[in-house]
Amino acid sequence: MKQVNLANVQEASESKRLPAGVYICVIRNVEDVPDKEYLKVTYDIADGEYKGYYDDLRANHPDWGWVGAYVKSYKEKALPMFKRFCTAVSRSNAGFVFDGGAVNSDERTLIGKRLGIVLQEEEYYGNDGKVRTRLSVAREFPVDELSKQKVPTLKKLQQEKQDANGFVGINNNSSNEEIPF
Repeated sequence: MKQVNLANVQEASESKRLPAGVYICVIRNVEDVPDKEYLKVTYDIADGEYKGYYDDLRANHPDWGWVGAYVKSYKEKALPMFKRFCTAVSRSNAGFVFDGGAVNSDERTLIGKRLGIVLQEEEYYGNDGKVRTRLSVAREFPVDELSKQKVPTLKKLQQEKQDANGFVGINNNSSNEEIPF
């Protein structure tokens, strides 16, 4: 190991983890990914105890581009959810309209706008194969509807059926048919 001088280094403190909840947020950046038909929306907490939570994380970990970010698809199947996002932003910012095309389609106009976000805990498989939890955006809402929002319960992974060898999705019938590949 190379020699390091820790004499003037402040020890890291235990940081508060953002809990699942209902938050008023501000959009920090929006990136259009037209070939995949989605916007990458980067946001932060705008008010309260956790104000600036994601900005602080991004400042301390510049390679963590995924914190405080999610995608809003504008593919045909996702348009009802995209419209809910547009409505939430428009109703949260007096005089502003974002409708994905008819009046305002410049995604950069979303930067600095407020909206409500419900963050829910969900399970996922970590790189080590263990089940972990993370926060994800469950839905957006206009900021004037803050008091009407509820936080959903933990979104659990679907339990997959495994065969005796630990394989998922293998048909265990004892047929002697050839496998077609």
